[in-house]
Amino acid sequence: MTEPTDPVALTADLIRCPSVTPDEGGALVLLEERLSAAGFTCTRVDRGGIANIYARWGDKAHPKSFGFNGHTDVVPVGDTEAWSVDPFGAAKADGMLWGRGATDMKSGVAAFAAAAIDFVRDTPPDGAVILAITGDEEGDAQDGTIALLDWMETEGEAMTACLVGEPTCPDKMGEMIKIGRRGSMTAYLTAKGVQGHSAYPHRARNPLPVMVKLLDRLASHKLDEGTEHFDPTTLAITTVDTGNPANNVIPAECRATVNIRFNDAHSGESLTAWLNATAAEVAGESGVSIDVDVKISGESFLTPPGPLSDLVAQAVEVETGATPVLSTSGGTSDARFVKNHCPVVEFGLVGKTMHQVDERVEIEQIIQLKAVYTRILRDYFA
Repeated sequence: MTEPTDPVALTADLIRCPSVTPDEGGALVLLEERLSAAGFTCTRVDRGGIANIYARWGDKAHPKSFGFNGHTDVVPVGDTEAWSVDPFGAAKADGMLWGRGATDMKSGVAAFAAAAIDFVRDTPPDGAVILAITGDEEGDAQDGTIALLDWMETEGEAMTACLVGEPTCPDKMGEMIKIGRRGSMTAYLTAKGVQGHSAYPHRARNPLPVMVKLLDRLASHKLDEGTEHFDPTTLAITTVDTGNPANNVIPAECRATVNIRFNDAHSGESLTAWLNATAAEVAGESGVSIDVDVKISGESFLTPPGPLSDLVAQAVEVETGATPVLSTSGGTSDARFVKNHCPVVEFGLVGKTMHQVDERVEIEQIIQLKAVYTRILRDYFA
């Protein structure tokens, strides 16, 4: 009898690959070798200097397929001297596996890869199992999952349902499934006045109080009370800059940045219109021009509670003993791209240490996660 695929050992192997965005670091090469040996048809879908892999077991023409999506790229380690272990050493201690990407999200990728390999070997399904794995989730995300989905459309490849393996649980394994995400957008504001001597303010046009007025108007405006599945929209002022080292000079320009996390009561377009209208109003009151440059990272989306979330919730409850909450909290993920292709939910382990120094994951959680993903596959194809 073939030994089960060990998700902990696979996670450790992936951690040892220094795959800081945009470097592939050997992680996708490793996965391609393991998946190909298990009978998956693997295709590298590289674009813009980013490595991605698409792996499918089964007939691409089959009307029923289940997909997993995740990423092997990681954020930089920061100050290596601050780490108590080698960030890419995959050390084991205190029941934990340590290293950059241990939580976000090489453990998730290893768990669904191990589950998929064992599932198609032990109980070959009537359908297709798909793994779409990117090396560009922590970066600009324009040549990662988007590139995979573009390639799938061109090649006639499709998932009928997808699970993204990002960490979703705040404190306890099994406590939360993501069925949507808030939208995210950033506005870069520039107020342009007239430089002058601080002793003669009437000869200048100071952009700073104008920017302060605009930021106060934006931050104090309540955009909504929340919706059925989403918390209220939030706006955070993240920086205000003048670059002025002199105390006797009124600067000519002031810049600020705000980030908005918005629910399904808004769109990026509607919020952009509100930002522009508010900026124009303040500019008209002050005589200082204000430019607004908006970057929309993703729109809000929701996979309504139903068959897919029920399937995942049942598997989570059986394997962890926890009854998961269906949530739309947190930041963005690549599910925002997958939702245009097929129904998608997210479930993964506890994300407390992601992006931190001494990132680590409980070894038992990796084992549980593989068990959850295996049960999802069994129940989906039952």
